[in-house]
Amino acid sequence: MRLGDIAVDITPLRANREFRLLFTATALSMLGTALTSVAASIQVYDLGESSLHVGLVNLVIGVSLCVGLLAGGVLADRTDRRRLILSTRAGSAVVVLALAGNALAPEPQLWFVYLAAIAAGIAGGLGAPALMAVTPALAGREHLAAAGALLTLTTQFGAMVGPSLAGLIAAGPGVAVCYLIDAAGFVAGAALLWRLPQLHPEPDEDADIAATQHPVQAILDGLRHVRANRIIRGLMLVDLAAVVLAMPYALFPEMGHEVFDGGPTAVGLLYTAPAVGAFLGALAGGWISRVQRPGVTLIAVAALWGAAIAAFGLTRHLWLGLLVLAVAGGADTISEILRRTLLQQYTPDRLQGRVGSLWLAQATAGPATGNALSGGVARLIGPGATLVAGGLACVAAVLAVATALPALRAAEPTSAPAEEAATPTDPAAAEDPTPGATPPTTSTTTKG
Repeated sequence: MRLGDIAVDITPLRANREFRLLFTATALSMLGTALTSVAASIQVYDLGESSLHVGLVNLVIGVSLCVGLLAGGVLADRTDRRRLILSTRAGSAVVVLALAGNALAPEPQLWFVYLAAIAAGIAGGLGAPALMAVTPALAGREHLAAAGALLTLTTQFGAMVGPSLAGLIAAGPGVAVCYLIDAAGFVAGAALLWRLPQLHPEPDEDADIAATQHPVQAILDGLRHVRANRIIRGLMLVDLAAVVLAMPYALFPEMGHEVFDGGPTAVGLLYTAPAVGAFLGALAGGWISRVQRPGVTLIAVAALWGAAIAAFGLTRHLWLGLLVLAVAGGADTISEILRRTLLQQYTPDRLQGRVGSLWLAQATAGPATGNALSGGVARLIGPGATLVAGGLACVAAVLAVATALPALRAAEPTSAPAEEAATPTDPAAAEDPTPGATPPTTSTTTKG
């Protein structure tokens, strides 16, 4: 096997100028977001002198982000997505500049950070569905897996480099510099994305109807598509099983101190290991775009995530725990690439924003719920037993979804428009869909 068959496929970068602009802007944004996230946590702890405030600020961001995502999904399917992205990035830049101003003030105010957290969550949520929705148009549906791997690289690179860099900057020039770097990244990214063409949703009769719908009805149409399309429903359930039942991050401090007896250094390594594995998984993800049974592969790597978390709960050696977590991170990033690819392949363009926003909202709320669940259970049975039980429960849930939804197992890669790919081609299939087909979407996604 050649190195080119394993390394991440850079065809979308080579072939498409517009995708290069999106990739570069996203990389800048992910690094800046990591800087601001860590800097804000450090500042909030210093101002509030309590981890409670750190948790509450993150909760405020999460709630406002979910609200923004749902509204952003509707907007992304009604307006020029390029303009929406640029507007929300401008709003985000203003927010981080305001945070920098507060940090540079003689007496920084904690309440202002809470207010900025609300604004940042809403602005980020409004723009994220549009960013996701434009990927098929910019990269081409035939390159969705490769584009997903490349965009995942930007996220994991920010997760690896950002926290350490933010710590060094906070200890030196101060957290305000982190905010200023993030703002500069937003401005530079906006300058790149300004060069994109207008990116309206593909015009059709259903899109015209959706443009006049009440926003709640428009969101419900996205939910109907998720429910009606068994492939998308299956991948959402697989993702939910992984992030709710086997989420280990809340237990890293206790594992680092009590199990591995390594103190803060061990805790930091535990948080870093999954990101390293995820980055390497995306970097070596060239094979993903050539997978002929993406549904089966998704099921396998999601189950591997659960098994790795269970194995982490059993280990008592730090080096082995880090290795297992790296494997879990690699499995998770492959799963993410496959989920994103299938989601976009089996969703018509007029629904890309809303369906993408539902996936992103689940990706925001699910891990928070999973971490809270893990923390609560760990108080009863201990962290190791919690990880073992959660990992095995994840494996069981993934296999149950695979059994109940054979359409997910039979999912195949397709570059056809989502409406064509999702509609049975003969009358018999329309009455009794085969495992490889999905129900017609017209009647379930466009009418209230």
